[in-house]
Amino acid sequence: MKDCLSELGLRDVNSGVFADGWVEHPSGGELVSVNPTTGEPIAVVLQAGETDYEHVAAAATRAFESWRLLPAPRRGEIVRQLGDELRRHRAALGRLVSIEMGKVLAEGEGEVQEMIDMGDFAVGLSRQLYGHSMNSERPSHRMYEQWHPLGTVGVITSFNFPVAVWAWNAMIAAACGDTLVWKPSSTTPLTAVAVQKIASRVMERNGLTGVFTLAVGRGSMVGERMLHDRRMPLISFTGSTSQGRHVATATAERFARSILELGGNNAIIVMPDADLELARRAVLFGAVGTAGQRCTSTRRVIMHRAVAVDLTEKLRRAYPSVRVGDPLDRATLMGPLVDGDAVETMMRAMEQIRAEGGEVLRGGNRLDRPGHFVEPALIKAHAGMKICREETFAPILYLFTVDTIEEAIALHNSVDQGLSSAIFTRNMQWAETFLSARGSDCGIANVNIGTSGAEIGGAFGGEKETGGGREAGSDSWKAYMRRQTCTLNWSNDLPLAQGVQFEF
Repeated sequence: MKDCLSELGLRDVNSGVFADGWVEHPSGGELVSVNPTTGEPIAVVLQAGETDYEHVAAAATRAFESWRLLPAPRRGEIVRQLGDELRRHRAALGRLVSIEMGKVLAEGEGEVQEMIDMGDFAVGLSRQLYGHSMNSERPSHRMYEQWHPLGTVGVITSFNFPVAVWAWNAMIAAACGDTLVWKPSSTTPLTAVAVQKIASRVMERNGLTGVFTLAVGRGSMVGERMLHDRRMPLISFTGSTSQGRHVATATAERFARSILELGGNNAIIVMPDADLELARRAVLFGAVGTAGQRCTSTRRVIMHRAVAVDLTEKLRRAYPSVRVGDPLDRATLMGPLVDGDAVETMMRAMEQIRAEGGEVLRGGNRLDRPGHFVEPALIKAHAGMKICREETFAPILYLFTVDTIEEAIALHNSVDQGLSSAIFTRNMQWAETFLSARGSDCGIANVNIGTSGAEIGGAFGGEKETGGGREAGSDSWKAYMRRQTCTLNWSNDLPLAQGVQFEF
């Protein structure tokens, strides 16, 4: 672990505040980063106080004045350099993600690769910030639209993807000409400090500062200040639905924008003609990957009665083989939950499952060992269980049985969340029904792949209580810019639109 921290420039005590340079003695108090595998402290991060926050926000605002004027391809070149710097530290940063958050090493390294991929995407995007040309109804007039940088973007990230979600926002926003203020989760501050050190080195080599800034701190202080800060026209928030409501309300009150990536209650439908081995593998990874702490984790499996017994038995046999343990061990498939509160939340959910008549087929127990380890739980459920409508951020999987595709889709869409979804079938009509307007109501809909592991090229996000936000690929960049419609009159007359006559 020490080698990893040393390579990333981390010490026993680290500043968690970067404005136009590191604030050496921020006033917000100490935050101890804890290893969820052992329960032992890793290092200390000094948090932002009110004065420190103001320093950060002011630095990002100042930097925007010059950063927005840099040609977009030049901004893209600097993002390319950031991607290269991440490549050099991929192994160490991926290891730190696993140490501090608890996801297995393959997932930690994969998360850093996602950052690198976002950088590559943003480099190309910097030459493709296109507007449209339109035909004017007035003679000798030209109409077109163009896109301008929006301003300073506030990014509030969650513990489960402590670095990738920053990259979704940071790489795109920087290419678009925006600057950033980052408030990471208080559970994973060290990874944020490490990323900021990497980013600041790149910016320093280019004679720049203030484009990427950092304010580790309490949500009640740093987070609240960001939500109400009129210098930030956009807040990107990843977290719970309840907190997302607060973010939406606070930003709407000042007419700011918000990107909300909130809860998921994701389901896989398995039809009679499905490849059950393929479905089994997808369900297993979706349910236990990241210990069920992904917003895209598979929470529900909706099985057609024709395959329900067979698939249930396949999962019953597979669950005991899931190796739970040290995430740095390549043989481990599931690491710990992030902290003790997460374990208690899962144990309360298990009590409610039993009280509501759910049958525990496998697991669901707390493991008696150091750290925050649990057994993944496999539950035979029924549609009347209220707990199944909630998102429990833990490895709990509910199995349902239905008789028709219509019943499956109705059960699938009956929850309040709408992030990711999947169906396993070789039948074109069933697949297309699932993808049609009367099918999945989620922002992500897959056929013959699971609910987890979205590629960065598509827009990521969901509907309903998932918040409606979109990040990463496709045209998600438009959220970070402002649209301007331009009309040029190159005649000697002044005709009005819609044929209006006005003589004086």
